Amino acid sequence: MNLPNKLSVARIILVPIVVAFLLLPQVPYHYLWALLLFAAASYTDHLDGKIARTKGLITTFGQFLDPLADKVLILSVLICFVKLNLCNIWLVLIILIREFAVTSLRLVAVESGKVIAANQWGKAKTVSQILAVFLVLLFQCLLEAGIFPTGMALGLLVFG
Repeated sequence: MNLPNKLSVARIILVPIVVAFLLLPQVPYHYLWALLLFAAASYTDHLDGKIARTKGLITTFGQFLDPLADKVLILSVLICFVKLNLCNIWLVLIILIREFAVTSLRLVAVESGKVIAANQWGKAKTVSQILAVFLVLLFQCLLEAGIFPTGMALGLLVFG
């Protein structure tokens, strides 16, 4: 297994740790730990692609594993957000259905010997999802640290 694929596997391995920090409020600064680990995991997405392209290490397995690792990371955190009342379940269901559909199409393509690699739209979607999750976690860190009073935070959330 080459380095880019190991980074994708590392991203998947970080998922249960991020989830644990999100769901364990008794851990001091649990949102901060979740944010830092999520940021590190998200950075591996950039890093594995860059290394694969510059070093000529693009593999069929990596083209399937990398977007799968992204989906596992982002959807796991979004499901936690629903549990924590930080996100609407319908939003997550729409994203979940779309991701299952795309992954299913990729599996069908692989069975026929074709690989559907991520295009620029897919990469932009992933970056926007990572950014959204990052901002929600950052906001929760600020609330947890007492930097934003709850009333001000709700006002910003509602009125922008």
